[in-house]
Amino acid sequence: MLNLVLFGAPGSGKGTQSAKLIDQYGLYHISTGEVLRDHIARKTPLGITAEKYISKGHLIPDELIIDLLEEVIDNEAKDAKGIVFDGFPRTIPQAEALKGILDKRGTKLHAVVGLEVPEEELIERMINRGKQTGRADDNLETIKNRLEVYHNQTHPLKEFYLKEGQYLPINGSGNVEDIFDAIAEGIESATGEVRRSRK
Repeated sequence: MLNLVLFGAPGSGKGTQSAKLIDQYGLYHISTGEVLRDHIARKTPLGITAEKYISKGHLIPDELIIDLLEEVIDNEAKDAKGIVFDGFPRTIPQAEALKGILDKRGTKLHAVVGLEVPEEELIERMINRGKQTGRADDNLETIKNRLEVYHNQTHPLKEFYLKEGQYLPINGSGNVEDIFDAIAEGIESATGEVRRSRK
């Protein structure tokens, strides 16, 4: 198995690069954002609770996210060759919980791919995304709140994973293919895992 975390600020390109990782390594993609948006759209009890936090740019409480994650791993990803976690963990307690979740299932986290993008570029990307997709949380006030939450609560994870020896810093600016090539080289160097196909 190859288990990866895709790490970076909102707007850093996690969704784009996770799609390429899935294609090249045959991984199952778990995006907590997509799962939560699905629950919100279906107005499930979790979705109603989650929307109250997301609409203000706040993080969802850890216990809600962890329960959701375990359910997806056990029901939808149990036969996968590996998992790419997109948008999780976002706090050190979540990182510790993920370690326990994987350990319980006889596997581990192999690498944390950190997409590093300057803040001005992140804001510009998300404003443009909001214009294209109509996502309500891609407005300037909410974007600034989300980035502040990221810096205060999520960014400390970088230090956590550096100490664990699992963090791969990747320049997230520039051409999508070049960024992915840098990710693949980092994964291969860290884990020995080779892409299934090369162009």
